[in-house]
Amino acid sequence: MREAPLSSDSAPSAAASLTLPWLAAPLRDALATQHTHALLLHGPQGVGQFEMALTLAQAWLCESKASADGDAPRPCGVCASCRLVQARSHPDLMVLIPELLSAGLGWNTDAAGEEGGSGAVDAAGKRKPSKEIRVAEVRRILAFAHTTAAREHGKVVVVYPAEAMNTIAANALLKILEEPTGRLRFVLAGSSADTLLPTIRSRCQSLWLGVPDAVVASAWLRAQGVLRPEVLLAAAGGQPQEALAWFRDGIDAQVWLVLPEQLARGEAASLPTWPLARVVDMMFKLCHDAMRITVGAAPRYFPLDAMRSRAGVSADVAALGIWYGELGRIARHAEHPWQVALTIESLVLQAKTALAAKSSSTTA
Repeated sequence: MREAPLSSDSAPSAAASLTLPWLAAPLRDALATQHTHALLLHGPQGVGQFEMALTLAQAWLCESKASADGDAPRPCGVCASCRLVQARSHPDLMVLIPELLSAGLGWNTDAAGEEGGSGAVDAAGKRKPSKEIRVAEVRRILAFAHTTAAREHGKVVVVYPAEAMNTIAANALLKILEEPTGRLRFVLAGSSADTLLPTIRSRCQSLWLGVPDAVVASAWLRAQGVLRPEVLLAAAGGQPQEALAWFRDGIDAQVWLVLPEQLARGEAASLPTWPLARVVDMMFKLCHDAMRITVGAAPRYFPLDAMRSRAGVSADVAALGIWYGELGRIARHAEHPWQVALTIESLVLQAKTALAAKSSSTTA
C-alpha cells in the first residue's frame, strides 16, 4: 500500500490522535495494564468507546522508537503507522462496524457488496443499511489474520459496537478469540457488554469507561460551540458526545429548558421534527425527574428551576407511573413505521395528563 507523504507542516501531534480529553487517563491505564490479546471497552453511550478503541489500535501499531522505549507516550501521532490509522487506511487494522454507523463514524464499509446486497428493504424497495455485524464480516478476520502483517507490529481488529454482532457472528468471533493467530489483537467496544456471550467476555480483559468529569466534558462541549453546555450535558446523562449530537440536531439549552412547561400545557413545540426514539427518551427523563420531585429528591436531567412551573412539582406518583409504563410500551416499538406525528401528539397529551394530576396530599 502506498503511504501518505509525511511533512512537518501537516504531521499531527500525539495529542491530535486523542480528540476526547477525558480518555487520556483510561488510555494510559489500558496501555500499562493490558496483558491479553483482547480488550473489552464498555460503558455508557456517548463517552468515546469508538475513539478509544481506535486510539488503542493506533498505539499498538505505533512505530515510534521513542514511544517503544517509554520516552514518549503512545501513540506518537507522527510516525507512518499513526498517519495510516488516522487516514483510515492502515493495512494491519480491520474495523468491523454496522453499515448503518459507517458514514457517521467516518469509516467506509464494503460489507454490502460482500453480503450480496441482502437484508431488509424499505418501502421503495431499496436495501436498508444493516444495524448488525454479520457472520460474513466476522469471517473476514480469518483471512485478515492469516496474511502476513504489512508493517512491524502485528495486526489489530476493532469491533464496534460489539453488541451489534448477531448470534451467529458472535459465535464465529468466539472461535477466533479462543485460537488467535500470530500477533493478532482485538478491541471490542460498546455500551452493552452484558448482552455479549459470557464466553466472549471471559476471554477479554475488561476496561470500563464511565462518564467523564462534568467540568472537563463541559469545557470540551464549549470548545465545540455549545452554549450553556452544562444544561445539555445533564440532559444527556453526562454523556458529552450525545449532548453534542443533540446540539447539532438543533436541540440547545433553551429548547431543553422550556420543555417541562410546554408539555405541562400540552404543547408539542418542535417535537414533531424529532425522531420518535428521542422524543420518548426525553419524556422518560422528564417523567423520571417529576417522580423524583414528588418524593423530595432533586431532578437529574432538567434544572430544578425548569421544573418549578407546573411540571411535576405536585404531580401524582400513580399518574406518573402510568405515563412511564406507556412510554415503555412505545419505546419497544419506536422504530415501527407508524404515524410518528400522531404518536407524538398522543404522547404529549399523556404528558399533560400525568403532569397535571395532583397528588392526594396536595388536593386534601
